Amino acid sequence: MTEATPDIAEIIEAFELIDDWEERYRYVIELGKNLPEFPEAARTDANKVRGCVSQVWLETTFADEADGPHLYLKGDSDALIVRGLVAILLALYSGGSARTILETDAEATLATLGLREHLTPQRSNGLSAMVQRIRRDADAALAAA
Repeated sequence: MTEATPDIAEIIEAFELIDDWEERYRYVIELGKNLPEFPEAARTDANKVRGCVSQVWLETTFADEADGPHLYLKGDSDALIVRGLVAILLALYSGGSARTILETDAEATLATLGLREHLTPQRSNGLSAMVQRIRRDADAALAAA
């Protein structure tokens, strides 16, 4: 059984308390290990994120709420650090309204964590691909509403 994933504010706070990047990487890996189990049936081509060197899957479900459609995300990766990055994006986006997701500046949030400077170019590109995929899902939810 895994712990609940912290929200993005808790993750930012943890990053501020951890000075050493090796420790931060361990924290990112721990976040990934605590993700809920990803269903085998969801490891489909449709859920696979293009542009990631590692295998990454994002499953998006939608719920109509008073302020419009909300997106609920599940994700997984076959790489430990990338799985942690998935956890960070789920903390940032999952449960949010499509409008809020489109208004959220993921780059600014990730810059707060200092991730870009400490990721390989391939991981940075993969992270961008995940953000773009979530934003496309939010666009699609608004278009269908």
